[in-house]
Amino acid sequence: MSTASRNGPDPAGTAGSTGGRADLRGPVPPGSGWPEDPATAATPVAHSAADVRELARSAPDLTELTARQSVCRACPRLVSWREEVAAVRRRSFESERYWGRPVPGWGAAAPRVVIVGLAPAAHGGNRTGRVFTGDRSGDFLYASLYRCGLASSPVSVTAGDGQRLLDTRMVAAVRCAPPANKPTTEERDTCAPWLAAELARVAPSVRVIVCLGGFAWQALWPVLRAAGFVLPARRPPFGHGAEAQVRPPDPAAPPVLLLGCYHPSQQNTFTGRVTPEMLDAIFRRARGFSGLPEHTDGSLPAQRCQHSPPGQHSPPGQHSPRNNTVTWSTTDLSRYFMVQPCRCTSRMYLPRWRACLSCELFDSQ
Repeated sequence: MSTASRNGPDPAGTAGSTGGRADLRGPVPPGSGWPEDPATAATPVAHSAADVRELARSAPDLTELTARQSVCRACPRLVSWREEVAAVRRRSFESERYWGRPVPGWGAAAPRVVIVGLAPAAHGGNRTGRVFTGDRSGDFLYASLYRCGLASSPVSVTAGDGQRLLDTRMVAAVRCAPPANKPTTEERDTCAPWLAAELARVAPSVRVIVCLGGFAWQALWPVLRAAGFVLPARRPPFGHGAEAQVRPPDPAAPPVLLLGCYHPSQQNTFTGRVTPEMLDAIFRRARGFSGLPEHTDGSLPAQRCQHSPPGQHSPPGQHSPRNNTVTWSTTDLSRYFMVQPCRCTSRMYLPRWRACLSCELFDSQ
């Protein structure tokens, strides 16, 4: 392992430590106070594929493993791209600080369900620091997880917003946002030991692995073998609802179900290739196979709305003028956050909901 790997982040990862607007561009320094940041200034950094293998193998626990994932610099093209995006930013997020680092696995430490995606989005996870958070794919996904009882809230805005995954963990096959959302085969293979080590850590509790998209489905097979799982002789092709069973490292443990699911990308959801019902069917299947009790949809508790007059810019729901609260059904919430245009700007841009609603409706969740 390189000397830099043992001594923590290099200077390229510490920009922004002196304050000021210009200093807020570029990646967030580890241990600088970003919500849910698992790393510190002393976390060892991988600068090569060999470093990744060694640091993934030697991590003493899941917490340290995710910390090491979050500071990795093993793929020069990905490092350059993620940090350029964090420095330049999209105009709609000009005032926000970008995470600009690898996005580690997140969720339950002993999950029954693991969700595997492709890679963080440049202005989604690369901005917010949490996988599938801050973009339309995440809006669609978390709404379904909430309806199926696998998330505490139907929306995930940024790290530290109170969202929790319930008996579920999310990971990406590639931890850094890639240019054009297309990592190379070499980048996928370099990142694979992080995922293999994470799956090995959670293997005792996992019953179902959901693969979002064909890339995750293909990337998962060699990772499972490296993590100690026993693979079937014949692997089914990827498809929505495709299933396969693998044996976990513990021969006495029950089999683990692999579930294929079309990726909830904007293209797939807007064209109807993926619908809320299709996604819900996958996660209900995952919930049932994993042995979790059946979940019954319900409504969110009433939340105080600060708008005057009541209901202005609010999602659909039943408004109570007496105490100025709104109770929204799960269906209303998911539909609103997936398809409702902003009434302030008439733009279909979901991550802007906080600015457009101008209220703190979800802060307490």
